[in-house]
Amino acid sequence: MGELTQLSERLMVALKLTATPVAVTFSQDAPASGPEPSLMVPAGCKFWELGAKERLVTRAAHHQLCSIGVHTHNFDDAPAKQSGELEATLATMQGLDYARLEEVRSLPVMETPSRFVVYAPLAEAVDTPAAVLLFADAGQGLIITEALTRVDGDSPLALGRPACALIPQVVNSGRSASSLGCCGARAYLDTFDDSTTLWALPGVNLEDYVEAVETFATANSLLRRFHDQRRMDVAAGKMPSVEESLERLE
Repeated sequence: MGELTQLSERLMVALKLTATPVAVTFSQDAPASGPEPSLMVPAGCKFWELGAKERLVTRAAHHQLCSIGVHTHNFDDAPAKQSGELEATLATMQGLDYARLEEVRSLPVMETPSRFVVYAPLAEAVDTPAAVLLFADAGQGLIITEALTRVDGDSPLALGRPACALIPQVVNSGRSASSLGCCGARAYLDTFDDSTTLWALPGVNLEDYVEAVETFATANSLLRRFHDQRRMDVAAGKMPSVEESLERLE
């Protein structure tokens, strides 16, 4: 069993994830293996969901219906219509006052251009990923936040639109972050429903993140029992001390 397979399983178990962690890898050279997508997708973020099921090698042409995604991922060989599509998209957003010019200019964009982006289940990733994506609910997000804060030394950023900006934010900074997505990502991804937050972890520090997740998952489980028991005791008219509540956990 490979290291990434083990780390994936440890994350799944510790967080009780229902969605497989997804590895995202960038490359200028054609990857050695992996099929290209057989169907066109409406937005590049759809590959996060498809990549949880199989390893997919994508190029700019596979993202051509997503002008924002092509921009944030800084693809080489972008389709000729890309600049026009992006201008039209941004003009519409600015017309709605959804995105102002200064906000657009501040969007994270991959610092290094790439010809290929590979999406794969973390357990099947060939190389150390640039980023690992997690789809988590609020309870899982609590553990993730505590773990990432310990590793990074500061609380992770929480980003809004566009969801695809999460990846360049994490890759460029080398620090984890979360995303509440955007209306597009939540429309195109079944995995990204209203109860879900998206997280991205730098792949280079993945083992540290996993160890911290396991630590906080265990601690939260025990502390939840502690607080549940104190709630029941207080509701029953008792006044338990901390020591008495701790004794009940043994």
